[in-house]
Amino acid sequence: MPAKAAVPRGDSSNPAKPDRRRSHSAGFTLIELMVVVALIAIASAVASLALRDPAATRLEHEAARLAALLEAARSEARAIGLAVSWVPLVDPNGVGGFRFVGLPASSELPTRWLGQGVSAELPGARAVLLGPEPLIGAQRIVLHLDDQSLILATDGLGPFSVVSSEAAPAARP
Repeated sequence: MPAKAAVPRGDSSNPAKPDRRRSHSAGFTLIELMVVVALIAIASAVASLALRDPAATRLEHEAARLAALLEAARSEARAIGLAVSWVPLVDPNGVGGFRFVGLPASSELPTRWLGQGVSAELPGARAVLLGPEPLIGAQRIVLHLDDQSLILATDGLGPFSVVSSEAAPAARP
């Protein structure tokens, strides 16, 4: 009987008996990396929203409200055919407000800002003309709150809207 060749155990060169030891690779799978990147993106988005300046948010709310009020008064001025204007006010106590000049007493538009500390200025004008003509001149209103300012404007044909904001402290006269 011919002699069999002895094969040492654990030899991976034998194709009949594969080595039972597994080689573990160090590192992460692509899916694990994608999950981590997604979690970091979500966390950074939440953090950036949480760190937003509350004064800027308040000023944006005031600007959106004022734009809606101006458009409502502008529509009413055209409907009734009266000259209507908007005038910013500051009372002696430092509380800002505004009024619509020319609207009938039945119009119940607000005359105060939503929050304290908001003020408005009209560069080169004393009032904003709202009607009765459908086409009014180009006009700007600069809203201030603390060190923030925001510009609300119209070209005379379109509605009032926010055109820019200034991050630098606003110079007040």
